[in-house]
Amino acid sequence: MVKCIKCPDSHYANTKKKHCLQKVVSFLDHKDPLGMSLTTIALCFFVLTTVVLGLFVKHRDTPIVKANNRTLSYMLLISLKVCFLCSLLFIGHPNTTTCILQQIIFGGAFTVALATVLAKAITVVIAFKVTFPRRVVRWLIISKAPNLIIPVCSLVHLVFCGIWLGTSPPFLDKDAHAQHEHIILVCNKGSDFAFHGILGYLCSLALGSYIMAFLSRNLPDTFNEAKFLSFSMLVFFCVWVTFLPVYHSTKGKVMVAMEVFSILASSAALLGFIFGPKCYIILIRPEKNSIYNIRNRPHSKRKNPLKT
Repeated sequence: MVKCIKCPDSHYANTKKKHCLQKVVSFLDHKDPLGMSLTTIALCFFVLTTVVLGLFVKHRDTPIVKANNRTLSYMLLISLKVCFLCSLLFIGHPNTTTCILQQIIFGGAFTVALATVLAKAITVVIAFKVTFPRRVVRWLIISKAPNLIIPVCSLVHLVFCGIWLGTSPPFLDKDAHAQHEHIILVCNKGSDFAFHGILGYLCSLALGSYIMAFLSRNLPDTFNEAKFLSFSMLVFFCVWVTFLPVYHSTKGKVMVAMEVFSILASSAALLGFIFGPKCYIILIRPEKNSIYNIRNRPHSKRKNPLKT
């Protein structure tokens, strides 16, 4: 040809380079095999978390539920349900509203979940390792002072979100170059610094929870969950540290699918490692979940300050 005309971004050239054809709009749809699989996994974990919550409510007066602060356990399970559901915001036709809700609900739900785990770990450390007078320790636990960590951490997250939305909020974007024949609808994070700041904040909460739980992993208690808390936080931290390089090396629907997978994997780790052993005792070994079994266990050298 004497004169060539470049196709606009919304079109692509046919094989003979004679015509411009309209590109197909693409996104991670619920009907796609990948989107359908992730949706099914998210809903299954949501139902499983609901069953675990119902099991804990039904056995709320048993020692294993009461020993690990049942209020915090309920709160953690509810926040995990929100975590599983928020992954559905990343699947389907995106718009400006869902792009904003993705980050707010994702960060908020995980902030509450991690702050709850941190409060659990700090409660155990206060009960056994703090050198305060026993009266002060009892006051800290009875007044549930560690639970204040949850609203404080949530407030910090809200401040982050307010700054993010006020300066450079997420918006709907079109990627016309990732695939030759498709225009991929994606949610642009707006501010990469804010997005990575939220992830860094969540990882710092996970790291703090891991450290507190690791310190109390060998403390004497019949139902000490510190080992499970520390392992779940370690898995959570590894998932999101691995997520960053993979996220930046992919484009289009695969990038969104990786974010959904990371949300599901980290939430499932919290659910499985923290509540799996408890459900095993409640359902399979109920004889261990009794006052008689606790009283007949060999007493540790150091007494639980809650029982004095």
